[in-house]
Amino acid sequence: MEPGGLEWLLVPMQQLVSWGAAGAMVFGGVVPYIPQYRDIRRTQNAEGFSTYVCLVLLVANILRILFWFGRHFESPLLWQSIIMIITMLLMLKLCTEVRVSNELNVKRRSFAAADSKDEEIKAPPKRSYLDFDLNYFWHWSKFTDYVQCVLTFTGVTGYITYLWLDSSVFVETLGFLAVFTEAMLGVPQLYRNYQNRSTEGMSIKMVLMWTSGDTFKTVYFILNQAPFQFSICGLLQVFVDIAILLQVYLYSYYPQKPVSHAAHPASTKAL
Repeated sequence: MEPGGLEWLLVPMQQLVSWGAAGAMVFGGVVPYIPQYRDIRRTQNAEGFSTYVCLVLLVANILRILFWFGRHFESPLLWQSIIMIITMLLMLKLCTEVRVSNELNVKRRSFAAADSKDEEIKAPPKRSYLDFDLNYFWHWSKFTDYVQCVLTFTGVTGYITYLWLDSSVFVETLGFLAVFTEAMLGVPQLYRNYQNRSTEGMSIKMVLMWTSGDTFKTVYFILNQAPFQFSICGLLQVFVDIAILLQVYLYSYYPQKPVSHAAHPASTKAL
């Protein structure tokens, strides 16, 4: 085959691989949450999933979009952030509905079992974003409160970014904060597993997809010469994923004694 003919074949193949890699970057990040979403919807139990994971990803991707205005990186990474924000809002909506529904079910069971008609069964307090109670931060009763919080954060950080957009130091720091926050993605789940001394209720498929996706993403950053913050924090994210997989192994083959909620009251607020 002539060199020209070989080049005619290789160029489309390289373009196809490039499109495939870009598509994997855009949509690959949301794939790990599909089995977790389906498990929560099927079991109507969200106790095994920490919604602080959603908080970390919302903050990270909002900051990454703002970073793009100061330093344009590849558009697939920008679209990935937009799609991830939508996905995390959907996860929050489901988890909030399931949690509130379960609280109401507990109330009804308690009411039905009451021996005295004079006994008052109080409903769980409805927590709002406007309460500004740190003890109940990110543990509100309505999905709209989460949306208000996200919009407030976006507005404040967006305004600050607009004022300091000409400062290269600020822009680079913003980029580092974006990817470092995302690198801490697995930490809430890691801590929740440690509190429960168990990984029950957590989708292992989700963590395996985290690990493979983060590994692919880090290699993509390095090969495409993305800003150095992306590569460094991508490696950190892979290490956290591996730590969670080690928890799965340890708590499966060496079961730990469950930690009571009385001894660790904060564990009831992890969701």
